[in-house]
Amino acid sequence: MSEVNTNFNEEEFNKFIIENDVVGFFETPITLKSGRQSYWYANCRNLSNSFKLISKTAEFLLQFLKKEMIEFDYIYGVPEGATKLAIIANYKIGEGKFNSNVRPEHKIIMGRGMPKTHGAPKDKYFIGEIKEGDKVLVLEDVTTTGGSLLKTIKQLKEANVEIVGAIGIVNRMEKRDDGKSVEEAVNELGVPYFAMSHSILLLPMAKDKYSPSPETLKQVEFGFDKHGLRELKFE
Repeated sequence: MSEVNTNFNEEEFNKFIIENDVVGFFETPITLKSGRQSYWYANCRNLSNSFKLISKTAEFLLQFLKKEMIEFDYIYGVPEGATKLAIIANYKIGEGKFNSNVRPEHKIIMGRGMPKTHGAPKDKYFIGEIKEGDKVLVLEDVTTTGGSLLKTIKQLKEANVEIVGAIGIVNRMEKRDDGKSVEEAVNELGVPYFAMSHSILLLPMAKDKYSPSPETLKQVEFGFDKHGLRELKFE
Protein backbone atom coordinates (compact mmCIF):
# COMPACT_ATOMS: atom_id res chain seq x y z
CA MET A 1 0.00 0.00 0.00
CA SER A 2 1.19 3.52 -0.78
CA GLU A 3 1.48 5.89 2.18
CA VAL A 4 -0.32 9.19 2.43
CA ASN A 5 1.77 12.14 1.30
CA THR A 6 3.05 13.78 4.50
CA ASN A 7 2.96 17.25 2.97
CA PHE A 8 -0.28 18.86 4.14
CA ASN A 9 -0.90 21.89 1.92
CA GLU A 10 -3.20 24.33 3.74
CA GLU A 11 -3.78 26.42 0.62
CA GLU A 12 -4.77 23.35 -1.38
CA PHE A 13 -7.11 22.21 1.39
CA ASN A 14 -8.75 25.64 1.60
CA LYS A 15 -9.36 25.56 -2.16
CA PHE A 16 -10.88 22.08 -1.78
CA ILE A 17 -13.22 23.43 0.92
CA ILE A 18 -14.39 26.33 -1.26
CA GLU A 19 -14.70 24.29 -4.46
CA ASN A 20 -17.05 21.88 -2.68
CA ASP A 21 -19.35 24.58 -1.27
CA VAL A 22 -18.48 23.96 2.38
CA VAL A 23 -18.42 27.70 3.14
CA GLY A 24 -20.84 30.27 1.75
CA PHE A 25 -23.28 33.07 2.56
CA PHE A 26 -26.95 33.69 3.39
CA GLU A 27 -28.76 36.85 2.32
CA THR A 28 -31.22 36.11 5.13
CA PRO A 29 -29.56 34.97 8.37
CA ILE A 30 -30.08 31.55 9.91
CA THR A 31 -29.94 30.54 13.56
CA LEU A 32 -27.06 28.21 14.39
CA LYS A 33 -27.26 25.33 16.86
CA SER A 34 -25.48 27.64 19.30
CA GLY A 35 -28.44 30.04 19.11
CA ARG A 36 -26.51 32.74 17.27
CA GLN A 37 -27.64 34.24 14.00
CA SER A 38 -25.25 34.02 11.07
CA TYR A 39 -25.06 35.35 7.52
CA TRP A 40 -22.57 32.66 6.53
CA TYR A 41 -22.30 28.90 6.84
CA ALA A 42 -19.72 26.18 7.21
CA ASN A 43 -21.24 22.83 6.32
CA CYS A 44 -18.96 19.83 5.92
CA ARG A 45 -21.75 17.42 4.99
CA ASN A 46 -20.98 18.04 1.33
CA LEU A 47 -17.62 16.35 1.87
CA SER A 48 -19.26 13.04 2.83
CA ASN A 49 -21.84 12.90 0.03
CA SER A 50 -19.71 10.71 -2.23
CA PHE A 51 -16.90 8.21 -1.93
CA LYS A 52 -14.60 10.45 -3.98
CA LEU A 53 -15.06 13.46 -1.72
CA ILE A 54 -14.92 11.68 1.63
CA SER A 55 -11.87 9.69 0.49
CA LYS A 56 -10.08 12.89 -0.53
CA THR A 57 -11.04 14.59 2.75
CA ALA A 58 -9.67 11.60 4.68
CA GLU A 59 -6.40 11.88 2.72
CA PHE A 60 -6.13 15.56 3.72
CA LEU A 61 -6.85 14.61 7.33
CA LEU A 62 -4.14 11.96 7.42
CA GLN A 63 -1.67 14.39 5.83
CA PHE A 64 -2.52 16.92 8.53
CA LEU A 65 -2.05 14.36 11.31
CA LYS A 66 1.32 13.35 9.92
CA LYS A 67 2.40 17.00 9.81
CA GLU A 68 1.37 17.51 13.44
CA MET A 69 3.04 14.20 14.45
CA ILE A 70 0.15 13.16 16.71
CA GLU A 71 0.36 9.60 18.04
CA PHE A 72 -3.00 7.87 18.49
CA ASP A 73 -4.66 4.46 18.43
CA TYR A 74 -7.71 5.54 16.45
CA ILE A 75 -9.78 8.53 15.37
CA TYR A 76 -13.18 9.05 16.99
CA GLY A 77 -15.73 11.20 15.17
CA VAL A 78 -18.06 13.46 17.13
CA PRO A 79 -21.56 12.01 16.58
CA GLU A 80 -22.93 12.34 14.07
CA GLY A 81 -21.32 14.99 11.89
CA ALA A 82 -17.80 13.54 11.84
CA THR A 83 -18.63 9.85 12.18
CA LYS A 84 -18.38 8.90 8.49
CA LEU A 85 -15.09 10.71 7.94
CA ALA A 86 -13.54 9.11 11.04
CA ILE A 87 -14.57 5.66 9.80
CA ILE A 88 -13.03 6.21 6.36
CA ALA A 89 -9.81 7.64 7.86
CA ASN A 90 -9.50 4.68 10.24
CA TYR A 91 -10.11 2.31 7.33
CA LYS A 92 -7.28 3.91 5.36
CA ILE A 93 -4.99 3.58 8.37
CA GLY A 94 -5.84 -0.13 8.57
CA GLU A 95 -4.92 -0.47 4.90
CA GLY A 96 -1.51 1.05 5.55
CA LYS A 97 -2.18 4.49 4.11
CA PHE A 98 -1.05 6.31 7.28
CA ASN A 99 2.28 4.47 7.48
CA SER A 100 3.86 1.57 5.64
CA ASN A 101 2.48 -1.02 8.07
CA VAL A 102 -0.85 -2.58 7.17
CA ARG A 103 -2.88 -2.72 10.38
CA PRO A 104 -5.95 -4.94 9.95
CA GLU A 105 -6.44 -4.85 13.73
CA HIS A 106 -6.81 -1.04 13.70
CA LYS A 107 -9.95 -0.09 15.64
CA ILE A 108 -13.04 1.58 14.25
CA ILE A 109 -15.12 3.03 17.09
CA MET A 110 -18.39 4.89 16.51
CA GLY A 111 -20.30 7.19 18.82
CA ARG A 112 -24.02 6.99 19.50
CA GLY A 113 -26.12 10.04 18.72
CA MET A 114 -28.41 9.05 21.63
CA PRO A 115 -26.94 7.26 24.68
CA LYS A 116 -27.98 3.63 25.14
CA THR A 117 -30.14 3.16 28.22
CA HIS A 118 -29.13 -0.44 28.99
CA GLY A 119 -26.12 -2.72 28.83
CA ALA A 120 -22.51 -2.22 29.94
CA PRO A 121 -21.40 1.34 30.80
CA LYS A 122 -18.95 1.47 27.86
CA ASP A 123 -21.82 0.64 25.50
CA LYS A 124 -23.69 3.75 26.62
CA TYR A 125 -22.01 6.14 24.20
CA PHE A 126 -19.89 3.91 21.97
CA ILE A 127 -20.19 1.17 19.35
CA GLY A 128 -16.99 -0.86 19.28
CA GLU A 129 -14.38 -2.13 21.69
CA ILE A 130 -13.21 0.95 23.57
CA LYS A 131 -10.65 0.23 26.29
CA GLU A 132 -9.18 2.13 29.21
CA GLY A 133 -5.92 3.76 28.16
CA ASP A 134 -6.71 3.91 24.43
CA LYS A 135 -5.07 6.91 22.78
CA VAL A 136 -7.99 8.63 21.07
CA LEU A 137 -7.98 11.50 18.60
CA VAL A 138 -11.35 13.29 18.50
CA LEU A 139 -12.57 14.64 15.15
CA GLU A 140 -15.18 17.40 14.72
CA ASP A 141 -16.40 18.79 11.41
CA VAL A 142 -17.16 22.45 12.29
CA THR A 143 -16.32 24.10 15.61
CA THR A 144 -18.30 27.18 16.63
CA THR A 145 -18.74 27.25 20.40
CA GLY A 146 -17.49 23.68 20.79
CA GLY A 147 -20.56 22.34 22.62
CA SER A 148 -20.69 18.96 20.85
CA LEU A 149 -16.92 18.57 20.95
CA LEU A 150 -16.68 19.26 24.68
CA LYS A 151 -19.58 16.90 25.39
CA THR A 152 -17.83 14.15 23.42
CA ILE A 153 -14.52 14.70 25.22
CA LYS A 154 -16.28 14.37 28.58
CA GLN A 155 -17.97 11.13 27.47
CA LEU A 156 -14.62 9.70 26.41
CA LYS A 157 -13.07 10.72 29.71
CA GLU A 158 -15.77 8.67 31.46
CA ALA A 159 -14.34 5.66 29.60
CA ASN A 160 -10.85 6.50 30.95
CA VAL A 161 -9.22 6.78 27.54
CA GLU A 162 -6.33 9.13 26.84
CA ILE A 163 -7.48 11.93 24.54
CA VAL A 164 -4.40 13.01 22.65
CA GLY A 165 -6.01 15.78 20.62
CA ALA A 166 -9.13 17.29 19.09
CA ILE A 167 -9.22 18.18 15.40
CA GLY A 168 -11.66 20.58 13.71
CA ILE A 169 -12.03 20.52 9.92
CA VAL A 170 -13.28 24.12 9.92
CA ASN A 171 -12.86 26.49 12.84
CA ARG A 172 -15.42 29.31 12.69
CA MET A 173 -13.04 31.41 14.84
CA GLU A 174 -15.72 32.62 17.24
CA LYS A 175 -15.73 33.32 20.95
CA ARG A 176 -18.04 31.39 23.22
CA ASP A 177 -20.53 33.20 25.43
CA ASP A 178 -17.97 33.02 28.25
CA GLY A 179 -15.48 34.90 26.07
CA LYS A 180 -13.22 31.89 25.54
CA SER A 181 -12.21 30.36 22.24
CA VAL A 182 -13.00 26.71 21.53
CA GLU A 183 -9.27 26.04 21.74
CA GLU A 184 -9.13 27.51 25.25
CA ALA A 185 -12.20 25.55 26.39
CA VAL A 186 -10.78 22.29 25.02
CA ASN A 187 -7.34 23.00 26.51
CA GLU A 188 -8.96 23.44 29.95
CA LEU A 189 -9.98 19.77 29.73
CA GLY A 190 -6.34 18.85 29.15
CA VAL A 191 -6.74 18.27 25.41
CA PRO A 192 -4.78 20.07 22.67
CA TYR A 193 -6.89 21.52 19.84
CA PHE A 194 -5.95 21.71 16.16
CA ALA A 195 -7.83 23.14 13.17
CA MET A 196 -7.30 22.20 9.54
CA SER A 197 -8.83 25.43 8.22
CA HIS A 198 -10.01 28.78 9.58
CA SER A 199 -12.91 31.02 8.61
CA ILE A 200 -10.69 34.12 8.46
CA LEU A 201 -8.96 32.64 5.40
CA LEU A 202 -11.96 30.83 3.92
CA LEU A 203 -14.51 33.66 3.88
CA PRO A 204 -12.57 35.98 1.52
CA MET A 205 -12.19 33.03 -0.84
CA ALA A 206 -15.93 32.35 -0.62
CA LYS A 207 -16.63 36.04 -1.30
CA ASP A 208 -14.69 35.81 -4.57
CA LYS A 209 -16.66 32.71 -5.56
CA TYR A 210 -20.20 33.80 -4.66
CA SER A 211 -20.12 37.64 -4.81
CA PRO A 212 -22.62 38.18 -1.97
CA SER A 213 -24.30 41.55 -1.53
CA PRO A 214 -22.43 44.38 0.22
CA GLU A 215 -25.03 44.29 3.00
CA THR A 216 -24.38 40.58 3.62
CA LEU A 217 -20.64 41.22 3.81
CA LYS A 218 -21.23 44.05 6.30
CA GLN A 219 -23.32 41.72 8.45
CA VAL A 220 -20.58 39.07 8.39
CA GLU A 221 -18.01 41.69 9.42
CA PHE A 222 -20.34 42.86 12.20
CA GLY A 223 -20.66 39.25 13.41
CA PHE A 224 -16.88 39.01 13.70
CA ASP A 225 -16.74 42.34 15.52
CA LYS A 226 -19.17 40.87 18.04
CA HIS A 227 -18.09 37.23 18.33
CA GLY A 228 -14.90 36.77 16.32
CA LEU A 229 -11.49 35.88 17.66
CA ARG A 230 -10.04 38.23 15.06
CA GLU A 231 -11.28 41.13 12.99
CA LEU A 232 -12.52 40.29 9.50
CA LYS A 233 -12.61 42.99 6.82
CA PHE A 234 -13.48 42.28 3.20
CA GLU A 235 -11.53 44.37 0.74
